[in-house]
Amino acid sequence: MQRERGIAQSTEQTAHTHSVGANLKIPIIVMDKILKTTFNKYIPIINRWLDKLLPPEDAVPQTIHRAMRYSIFAGGKRLRPTMAIRAFHWVGGKSRMIFPASCALEMIHTYSLIHDDLPAMDNDDFRRGEPTCHKIFGEAIAILAGDALHALAFEILGKTKNPKLIGEVAEAIGTSGLVGGQVVDIEMEGKDIDEETVMFIHLNKTAALFITSVRLGAILGKASQKELEALTKYAQSIGLAFQITDDVLDIKGDRESLGKDIGSDLDLDKATYPRAVGVERSMKIAAELVENAKSSLLQKYDNKMFMALGDFILERTY
Repeated sequence: MQRERGIAQSTEQTAHTHSVGANLKIPIIVMDKILKTTFNKYIPIINRWLDKLLPPEDAVPQTIHRAMRYSIFAGGKRLRPTMAIRAFHWVGGKSRMIFPASCALEMIHTYSLIHDDLPAMDNDDFRRGEPTCHKIFGEAIAILAGDALHALAFEILGKTKNPKLIGEVAEAIGTSGLVGGQVVDIEMEGKDIDEETVMFIHLNKTAALFITSVRLGAILGKASQKELEALTKYAQSIGLAFQITDDVLDIKGDRESLGKDIGSDLDLDKATYPRAVGVERSMKIAAELVENAKSSLLQKYDNKMFMALGDFILERTY
């Protein structure tokens, strides 16, 4: 069960190119089209499944169900479920079970954000351009809304009747994954940090769920070991690159684009890549990780979306 975790837009932009492999370049405008096509296809499907899977707002007790739905439907890229679905199709999967299972990942991700925003954690007032869950419903209901999403996610995953899959997801968000990364993140606030420590935090706090997303899709799609290994290596690098650029955006981004307050990492003196190695070095590391991710993918597969996602991570403003 142990995951492999080696530490390791406009038309004017058309002329600007990004690497998509050893010999292939595509312009940003094409990259955007690939991602827009993918997300425009899957986001409505994911949202319909989420609406179906979540308890209705008028179900007793109404307050908790309103809080769960508020946080789930307060925007978001639906990146993790989309990665799971694409990995599923990448390995030739056919079953509709991928849709509720991928929604379980979005529930887990949202639960982690609700708790992350709490005053005891990052103390953020805005998420995705809207007041955070605890600002609307209070801290107690926000904690319980996160707990409820967590529980519902495993109720859904249980219906896959796949113990390996359920175990991997549990491991990814437990003390050897997301929770463990959060603990070290909290403990390192205001302390001297180095790149190795920040890498540990980001691999566990962020990349672990990226890895689990593609592995969930691959396992449900009955992937070969070679396919599973390729997707695991890809997601590890992509997940780490994503969090590095997130660190940079907390310094260089703007609230309108990000939908959340800027500078919270600096205010809390958090363990981030820019604090450890500087902004320029951080972006260089992110670019190297994206190239590593691309080179991990197998040839003669439909890699376009995975390739474009890497380029988006380096260019993103939100």
